[in-house]
Amino acid sequence: MACRADLLVSGLVLAAGGSQRLGQPKQLLPFDGDSLLGRVVATARACRFDQLLVALGGSAEEVMAEVDLAGAEVVSNEDFGSGCGSSIAAALGHVDPGADVLVLLLGDQPGVTPATVQALLDGMGAGVIAACEYANGRGHPLAFGRATFADLRALHGDKAVWRLLGARADEVVDVPVRGPAPRDVDTWDDYRAVLAASGVN
Repeated sequence: MACRADLLVSGLVLAAGGSQRLGQPKQLLPFDGDSLLGRVVATARACRFDQLLVALGGSAEEVMAEVDLAGAEVVSNEDFGSGCGSSIAAALGHVDPGADVLVLLLGDQPGVTPATVQALLDGMGAGVIAACEYANGRGHPLAFGRATFADLRALHGDKAVWRLLGARADEVVDVPVRGPAPRDVDTWDDYRAVLAASGVN
């Protein structure tokens, strides 16, 4: 059963980054008895997507050895250094041909909950694109209807998905989500802030 029972929904966790600013794989940073990526994948499983994909690139072998990816199909992105647009493009070749919606989740944003994803999909309705509208602005997760898949397949660069939202601005549904956007992890300060916000060590 998918988050939207009337549609086939695929979820994609973007976790291919090389963690250059951290100096070690951020996917494996400890988080509440799990790893950062492990927590996000567990959240994605709880969403009960019809299909779950995880895009890996940097430190992929180490990540696969240490993170529980059961129930997910791993997509290898050899071009991960060019930004997350390449991971999305690579994953489109693995998305179920019958998929109606693709939900993007960041592999370093453990504060997102299944309830947030459910609200996003409910708020999307019959729309083409949906984004979370937090107290401090638009953020992930994002949902894309089938009509955008060709554009997603052609993405390049780190901010490409946001450029796509700009190019199709009239088709974006902003779904209100209470509170600020959950922080993602690029630096050690980000990691400490995520731990503090989550109340874990």
